[in-house]
Amino acid sequence: MTGPVPEPPALRLPDGFAVRLDPRTRRRDGGTALLGGSPLRLLRLAPRAAALLPGDRLVVADPVTAALAARLLDAGVAHPDLAPSGGPAVTVVVPVRNRPAALARLLAALRADPGTAALPVVVVDDGSARPVTAPAGVRVLRHATSAGPAAARNTGLAAATTDLVAFLDSDCVPRPGWLHRLLPQFADPRLAAVAPRIVPLAGAARGWVSPYEDVAGALDMGPRPAAVRPMSAVSYVPSAALLVRRAAVGDGFDPAMRVAEDVDLVWRLAGAGWRVRYEPAAEVAHEHPAALGDWLRRRAFYGTGAALLAARHGSAVAPVVLAPETAATWGLALLGGRPGRLAAVGLAAATGVRLARRLRRPGEPLPLALAGGLAVRGLGASGQSLARAVTRHHWPLAVAASVVSGRARQVLAAVAVGEGLLAWWPHRRKTGPVRHVAVRRLDDLAYGAGLWAGAVRARDPRALLPARPPTA
Repeated sequence: MTGPVPEPPALRLPDGFAVRLDPRTRRRDGGTALLGGSPLRLLRLAPRAAALLPGDRLVVADPVTAALAARLLDAGVAHPDLAPSGGPAVTVVVPVRNRPAALARLLAALRADPGTAALPVVVVDDGSARPVTAPAGVRVLRHATSAGPAAARNTGLAAATTDLVAFLDSDCVPRPGWLHRLLPQFADPRLAAVAPRIVPLAGAARGWVSPYEDVAGALDMGPRPAAVRPMSAVSYVPSAALLVRRAAVGDGFDPAMRVAEDVDLVWRLAGAGWRVRYEPAAEVAHEHPAALGDWLRRRAFYGTGAALLAARHGSAVAPVVLAPETAATWGLALLGGRPGRLAAVGLAAATGVRLARRLRRPGEPLPLALAGGLAVRGLGASGQSLARAVTRHHWPLAVAASVVSGRARQVLAAVAVGEGLLAWWPHRRKTGPVRHVAVRRLDDLAYGAGLWAGAVRARDPRALLPARPPTA
């Protein structure tokens, strides 16, 4: 296991650094409160702070605006708003094993992009059957036997002398301008890493799962920028393409981890107080597995990483995050019959009232409408999370229940179809419902099988257990 990462410097955001409110952030109480972020929170602003934010954009000009911008970033209600530009020097590190054609394609793409053509490139050959060769100007380091992608990246990291290091897997092809969209964010002295969006590689081999992978790939974190931290909407970013501050990542990835080493690094950085961000304006294409068997094996492999993460990060890897009252509400609604449903409504109403009391400002009436909306929204999100857990993380238990209970079979069938259709709906113009639902369920079966196999092998059930939500 690798050592701890360094602590971030106690430096403020520099003058000229700008942030913009997330479009989903809502102003309330005359602009003195912001509702947004992940997990969802209500951020109250002092009158002076509210006056500094009359619109949706804030430019740092002094220590006060720097503190406000940092608070907005850390709450997840705003994101950096910076023009593409150059920045500190960067070394590109490429771990590779037995992919000579893909490596040549990546190196050609780097040289064809004016923003990366002159960058130093370190290729780490992780025990390829035939030693890697590379064009002049590309440094090649070799492991005699494969030590895994984490160790290969660490070898490249140790060889780099620049302030920043860009990790790119050999089956990636960065799109032009990707790096200049990421570099400006390192004006934030507490930023340790930023990741681009991973998109499908045009012209790559296609298979039956490809339309699903195009819109719901495991490496694609979606179209919206985000702060990256455990138990949030974007809880990790993949190391297939990742730009890091060398001084922040310490020894780098944990070489003992052959999977989920990227999640582990991100969570160690977040735990030390560093910021990690996801910036989808920068894109790197990735050659996804096209054959069904390869794709299923990859999904199951990803699932095995949960047990490794649980041993290092505990409940951060929990498949379901539920408050006790939310769990009780859903339990009553699903299992209690008509009396249970009535009790669930009463419990949800009581939860809304308690929330209204916490949100009420002195001298003002209870914000019942706001609290009720938040309670309903929370119940809906938790319901989706529970449905996904039934089909993905805990499907062996659901199948076992279905064997002995007709009611359980009906519920499982309804959840499997309903959850799949809800997931398909945002992508309905790009893929059909039948294939999307079918592939999603195969995705869940493979990942869940890997998850349980990893937990059994580690003799550690923590990757299967629910957790309470983090406190704001």
